Amino acid sequence: MSSLAEPRRPRLLAQNRKLRHLHGIWLRNLSFAPTSLRTADDADLNTSFSKLPVLKESSQLHPSRSSDSLRKDIVRPDALRPPQKRRTSLSLAHVNPVARQKKLETLVEDSVGDVFYSLHLDRDAEPVYVSEVRERATSFNFKFFSLETCASAISRSCAMVIRVWARRPKADSWSFLLEETIDLRSLNFIGTLMDRNFPPNALIFHLEDGVYSLDFPNRISEPKQAPLIATSSYNALMKLANLESSIEDAIETQQRLMEEINNMLDDSPVDRSGTAQEAVSLADKYVTTQRRSNNLAQKKRDDLRESIRSRREAIAQGRDLQVQAEKDMANNRETLAASEELLEQTQQKIRGQRRRICSDLTDIFPITPIPNAPPLSFQICNIPLPNSTYDAATARNISEDVLSAGLGFVALLTKHLQFYLSYPLPYPLDWFGSRSYARDDISQLSDKKVSRREFPLYLPRGGSTAGQWRFEYAWFLLNKDIEALCSSQSLRVVDIRHSLPNLKYLLYVCSAGSDQVPERKKGGVRGLWAGRLKGRMSTMSAQFDGDSSSVTESRRGSMDSDVNHQGDALRAALLKSNGHNKDDVDAHTESLDDVLALPFGEGDAKFTLRTKGLRENVSR
Repeated sequence: MSSLAEPRRPRLLAQNRKLRHLHGIWLRNLSFAPTSLRTADDADLNTSFSKLPVLKESSQLHPSRSSDSLRKDIVRPDALRPPQKRRTSLSLAHVNPVARQKKLETLVEDSVGDVFYSLHLDRDAEPVYVSEVRERATSFNFKFFSLETCASAISRSCAMVIRVWARRPKADSWSFLLEETIDLRSLNFIGTLMDRNFPPNALIFHLEDGVYSLDFPNRISEPKQAPLIATSSYNALMKLANLESSIEDAIETQQRLMEEINNMLDDSPVDRSGTAQEAVSLADKYVTTQRRSNNLAQKKRDDLRESIRSRREAIAQGRDLQVQAEKDMANNRETLAASEELLEQTQQKIRGQRRRICSDLTDIFPITPIPNAPPLSFQICNIPLPNSTYDAATARNISEDVLSAGLGFVALLTKHLQFYLSYPLPYPLDWFGSRSYARDDISQLSDKKVSRREFPLYLPRGGSTAGQWRFEYAWFLLNKDIEALCSSQSLRVVDIRHSLPNLKYLLYVCSAGSDQVPERKKGGVRGLWAGRLKGRMSTMSAQFDGDSSSVTESRRGSMDSDVNHQGDALRAALLKSNGHNKDDVDAHTESLDDVLALPFGEGDAKFTLRTKGLRENVSR
């Protein structure tokens, strides 16, 4: 049973097929060889050079022809024997795979090619349509086209000439492959391309109602039984034909008139004055534009020259400044070396003065272990101080006054160390002997619970819980200050509760060193205190003379003035209570001046003040 589709009937009649109905042309089974009417394996078998050695090997071997009927294996006399593998007699049977691959590639290259075609109305006419080039194939599906917009002589024609050009893959020139004169009325309708074995160089024509070919017979089905449909009458068709003829005549008349007008224009002389005037105006515009461009270019050139001149001046000034800077750098290098040396000497002196000051502080505030006491129990100025713990057992040995005095010494020593070590305390200390305070200005404290940020370094009277807490917090702040001073000297504190051990450790490290400790300059402190006492005595004499204000010491209304007034009034009251009058007071004042007088002349004396290791000579 054939697998072809059920034949159908074409819509166009044979006499109605025109070029305007043609939409595409395809080519199948490209072949460059001429057409042969016989097969290659029948006639040339016995004369083939590669087959003769095979024929001589066995007399029973005979060639098979495609026109003969081969016997079945069951009728052979040796049918019971197992079938043996037939010997391969191909020309590529005894070659290596590389040669076989090259041979196959050569066969493929010989069978493929590049193809395009052209359509003509006559053999000598120009092409109506030229297709695109399809490369490296044996069957070509060219693009569809439309000839409906062409002239009526082309679109209404039913005959054409098709010419096919081909080129092998490695060739440079095109060769003429095929030329066919086709009458569309003689084409055979095939309907489909499925299950079709096309001959070499077969042409397939695609019309608007189906596929046509010259190599296969028509497969047209019988017309279906359908009711008749009324079509246009003869008179209507004649009217359409007359209308089309009239349109064509009008187009021809239009073309003729256009040619006549063009000829008249060519024969008449051309007035070029208007064109010349326009050219002159355009040239004037070009000249004006060019002049404007020239002016802009000149201005830009002048600006660039001015910019270059200013840059040259700036470069010259910069070079002068650079030379001056190099000179200054050369001079400053010497100054820098001297300054570095002076800085090193100053730092060495500062370190030496700090060592001396810390050594003096160690002597002024001796911190020694308590005899017959637990480890890490120390006393300052022979006043024992526990390690941040004051409970009932400690209170039996150390009273509250002794504890407050010890904390006052520690606060005084810590407050002075911040100046000598140049490191401010995070929690400032206000020293008032045994009634000192520690102030916390950086912690976030609740205003409801803590009304003041000053915490006492002494136990309050009455033993209140809030007072006890404020005292313990003040002691904690003092220990934090000591820890901060130790950290400034790169010392690690194991336990901040050990106030005196940490302070002694700090003084020991700050006073340690292999260099000699610089000596104190003599006369400095004595002259300082003599000047202070002499100033106080002058204030007392002014008070006894009846002066109501201290002119030499402080201004009226200040705190120092009030303190001086109170001190002077107290001294006057004490003298009067002892029975001395005003003259006695003056005599007593003079006696004090004699006591406080220096053992050498004031005019030739020179006092020295020292602050944090720096010396300043003041002539009095």
